[in-house]
Amino acid sequence: MRPVHTAIAVLVAAVWGFNFVVIEIGLGHFPPLLLSALRFLVAALPAVFFVGPPKVAWKWIIGVGLALGVAKFGLLFTGMASGMPAGLSSLVLQIQAVFTAVIAAVVLGERPGRVRVFGMGVALVGIVVAAVDGGTGGPVFGFVLVVAAAACWGVSNVLTRRAAPPDALNFMVWVCTVPVLPLFALSLLFEGPERDLAALRGLDWSGVGVIGYVAWVSTVFGFGAWGYLLRRYPASAVAPFSLLVPVFGMSSAALVLGESVSGLRWVAAVLLVGGVALTSLAPARLSGGGSPAAGAASPGPSDSLRTSGAGAPRSA
Repeated sequence: MRPVHTAIAVLVAAVWGFNFVVIEIGLGHFPPLLLSALRFLVAALPAVFFVGPPKVAWKWIIGVGLALGVAKFGLLFTGMASGMPAGLSSLVLQIQAVFTAVIAAVVLGERPGRVRVFGMGVALVGIVVAAVDGGTGGPVFGFVLVVAAAACWGVSNVLTRRAAPPDALNFMVWVCTVPVLPLFALSLLFEGPERDLAALRGLDWSGVGVIGYVAWVSTVFGFGAWGYLLRRYPASAVAPFSLLVPVFGMSSAALVLGESVSGLRWVAAVLLVGGVALTSLAPARLSGGGSPAAGAASPGPSDSLRTSGAGAPRSA
């Protein structure tokens, strides 16, 4: 990769890692489901009027919008609101690569090779270590919700693979239109109109900054830049940079929020990141005997999932 593109890849990973800190700050201003709804509303508008019509069938946009926007982000934000630390959330969420590989094996017939199976095992051990660390320093319920969010992300990755969107930014902007109304409805149902109205009435510049960052910087810029890189380079060249997300997430949470990073958490990080790297970057084999070419020339955004999640953005 050219130096400028390497810098862009690192910048995107830093943006997505720091996003967990911004979410933590935002949860002090908004209930989690309302914050998630506002994120997608602001990300979709006015961008949806400039990216052109959808380039894939609406069934894929709706499917990914529900799995990624409503389920994944709803669970993640609620888990963090329940006390799951930002840095630990950025780490645990990486288990989505294992869920992606398992779901792809069941739905798409991709048979994991020995290296990939070994990577899954290493990543799962990392999750167990993270659970032990989280159990001593945070609520179990929040941890479970973040793991569930990772599973939903795995579902959305496989749906995105099936959709094969030719334009990552166009696809993501249209996906952002789907979760808005369901999330607002869920917020009214579970968080209550009084709490939502109080949060909106108390909106200040800090809250505006949070929404702007998670919507425009993390979502529009992050996914747009990642899709740009995937159109220029093989997914196998771009994917490893996503493994920097928990590094930036944990370090920024420690610096900005004062979160402590125990030795056990660093062990979990090494196991999880190492296992995810093996799971994501090892090629999968199709049940019919073919092998997806993870390094195919000039891949579209869908090719990012040929590594079962490595090329799929691991942001929050």
